[in-house]
Amino acid sequence: MNLSAVYHISTDNFCYPLNENELVVKLQTDVDVDGAELVWGDPFEWGMFGSGGSWEGKHIQMTNAFTLKNHRIWQSIVAPAFKRCRYYFIVHSKNETYYVFEDGLKTESEMKNYKGRRQDFFFPWINCSDIVKPSKWVNETVWYQIFVDRFCSSLTDRGRIYHNWSSPNKKASNAYAYGGDLKGIALKLDYLKDLGITGIYLTPVNESTSNHKYNTKDYNKIDSSFGTDEDMKSLVKQAHSRGIRVMLDGVFNHCGAEFEPWQDVLKNGRDSRFFDWFFVNKYPFSKSSSKTRKGEYYSFAFVDDMPKLNTNNPETAQYFINVCRRWVSEYDIDAIRLDVSDEVSHSFNRQLRKTLFEIKPDFFICGETWHNSAAWLRGDEFDSIMNYSLQEIIDSFWHNDDFTAKDFEHGVNFCSNQYQIQTNNVLLNLLDSHDTMRLITRCDLNEDIFFQELAALFTLNGSACIYYGTEIGLEGGYDPDCRRPMPWKEIEKGIYDGRLKTMKKLISLRKNNEELRQGNIRFIDSGNDRIIVYEKFSENKTFRIILNASGNSYPIDDRQFGNILFERNLGGGSVKPNGVVIAEVKNG
Repeated sequence: MNLSAVYHISTDNFCYPLNENELVVKLQTDVDVDGAELVWGDPFEWGMFGSGGSWEGKHIQMTNAFTLKNHRIWQSIVAPAFKRCRYYFIVHSKNETYYVFEDGLKTESEMKNYKGRRQDFFFPWINCSDIVKPSKWVNETVWYQIFVDRFCSSLTDRGRIYHNWSSPNKKASNAYAYGGDLKGIALKLDYLKDLGITGIYLTPVNESTSNHKYNTKDYNKIDSSFGTDEDMKSLVKQAHSRGIRVMLDGVFNHCGAEFEPWQDVLKNGRDSRFFDWFFVNKYPFSKSSSKTRKGEYYSFAFVDDMPKLNTNNPETAQYFINVCRRWVSEYDIDAIRLDVSDEVSHSFNRQLRKTLFEIKPDFFICGETWHNSAAWLRGDEFDSIMNYSLQEIIDSFWHNDDFTAKDFEHGVNFCSNQYQIQTNNVLLNLLDSHDTMRLITRCDLNEDIFFQELAALFTLNGSACIYYGTEIGLEGGYDPDCRRPMPWKEIEKGIYDGRLKTMKKLISLRKNNEELRQGNIRFIDSGNDRIIVYEKFSENKTFRIILNASGNSYPIDDRQFGNILFERNLGGGSVKPNGVVIAEVKNG
């Protein structure tokens, strides 16, 4: 047995309350372990600590819930009657048995001869205020990310000239503003509702010198190219009337060079009252064009014109807390996505959450991180993160021929074991965004692969998000080409009707079937490395998903399916190459 692979801590994703009565307990081992037991009970059931009594506990077999590439994750859910739990594990591999405690592993012979108090694991108490409880509406939401300048123009006269709305096959650049605005988004709310969208996520809308607005000049002012405060309020009100929530983008890691406090620092240096709002290491600044690479001050990446904000400073933190309080109180938004959230101080995030949830108890906070984010997802900072890890797993299967169905299974299981079950159900799952190449372009314009990836997205746990234009297969390379204008003329001509019809069906399936959004998952060996088969299920229903990325047909028995809900390239009793099937299983 590989003892170095055995791992458990009594916190985070390894031991946590699912609700006020149940505790999730997980153990990681090597794949060589073929059985695991959880021994658990109340810490005081057999006497007080130090009383000399022998604590026994109840033995239960742990299920082999998840297989990863090099590990197994064993899981049990227990219900401690008095909300506290003491426990340890027993693991078996062939003829070997080990006992797993907080201070290490012991053999059977060591256990027989052991004297003294064991270092068992403890979960002291299930406190209701410590339970991760993201708002239920988030799991039910299908998000639609909008890059405001490129989505839709209301053609309102705003005293400036915009670049002509270009065709969908023309590459985009950062050099031009196209005139998309808030009123333009409002004009398309019925389109979004018909598509099945129930949440819109807007890239930054505050005053800025760029078209992307991630270099903010004034956090308390809507950029005049997008509209006014009244336009923002109206958009949210109109969205709400259609059952659509609204999420704004909060850029608090850095600001733009025109931000007034930064301008004051440039003018007054160390005498500026805002000097400690930033991370200035050397002043006065040189005339170099790469000041941040020389460490004169910190910025986003090494962009001199995006100086990094010091959210450790209470005054700076309070300023941005007040900004967000205003957005929620005046605009009535439902959520905030935090840009470069992993670089902002934890203390700021905690203060932000406390403030906003006092105003709107079912608020939602999503952080932008591209890596494991357990430290931010303990219930006192973010509810969710943008799940780029899942995007990479899905992408890797269809774009690497040596990536197998087992690799896909291991990757999905890895993603779903990084966080708590409650968090997994609200992770913002996406396949493209304003920061990535567009999905259809990554798929080399192959529509079959495009819809296979989307079928995976819409049948895995979390909160699904599509980027504007993904529903029609809008093309686009790396940033900034992924920000092409939305081709409304072509849409109105019916050029994309087929893709829209398919997208509506996928979205509807997800919205109407809880199992696809937050069900248990069970992978099935298809016998072919390039055919993925898995089931999503609850006590009431089971759905089977078949994704055929091989060159062979995959035979299916129609008699096992109660209803085929979605299919592409299905015929002759088999899923053809590049085919997709989502079906309800009889007696599932």
